[in-house]
Amino acid sequence: MNATVRLAGIATVLAAAPAAAQVSTRWPIHSLDRPQPRVVGPAPAERPEAPPTDAIVLLDGSDLSAWAGDSGQAAPWKVENGYAEVLPGSGSIHTRRGFGDCQLHVEWAAPRTPQGEGQERGNSGVYLMNTYEVQVLDSYDNRTYPDGQAAAVYGQYPPLVNASRPPGEWQTYDIVFHRPHFSARGKVERPARLTVFHNGVLVQDDAVLSGPTAHQRRPPYSVHPDTLPLMLQNHGNPVRYRNIWIRPLDSTP
Repeated sequence: MNATVRLAGIATVLAAAPAAAQVSTRWPIHSLDRPQPRVVGPAPAERPEAPPTDAIVLLDGSDLSAWAGDSGQAAPWKVENGYAEVLPGSGSIHTRRGFGDCQLHVEWAAPRTPQGEGQERGNSGVYLMNTYEVQVLDSYDNRTYPDGQAAAVYGQYPPLVNASRPPGEWQTYDIVFHRPHFSARGKVERPARLTVFHNGVLVQDDAVLSGPTAHQRRPPYSVHPDTLPLMLQNHGNPVRYRNIWIRPLDSTP
């Protein structure tokens, strides 16, 4: 690649990247007149896995009333013992409500007895806005392509490290997602961005997405609404989910 092309590519990426946060000069430093942050109750110390007080609970293990199946019917997955389990052949499920910018907490577990290898072991996925996938996979002592292992932004970014627990154990994803912004003419003004913690370990650090995630291709962005459902993928493996909650975030620049 020649220098002109390389510099042009860098300029394109920088132009598409979101602006860095700026320190406000509206208020003097340490001003008591500056608005106070609103109060949000965190999880109790004795239950650190509980959602904060302003979270929307999407799955508490009792039912799937917040979810629907592929054609809008009641979500067909199995619910028992405080978790929902993928029912092979039943399709994926998505939230009945749409979301954009958000903080998302998901707990999942691959089958305790591994079946197959690579992409055939404990495969599922968490799709932000039904479009951008954080891969779910049994990646404990299981080799596959790096941009398709657990906590990868599928097809785009491998995780920084493999923080997987053994199959059958519960794992956590804590995700901060910022949706893409489009101009009136459909141009990408700000691409989507993802930060992911897997079992408390940083594995995606404000990753800038090139577009929707897909298998063996990298499709470009296409204009979509500001909010879309969260989707959990049915890849034919009986993966389990529990304790899913979300906090919609203010998308004001």
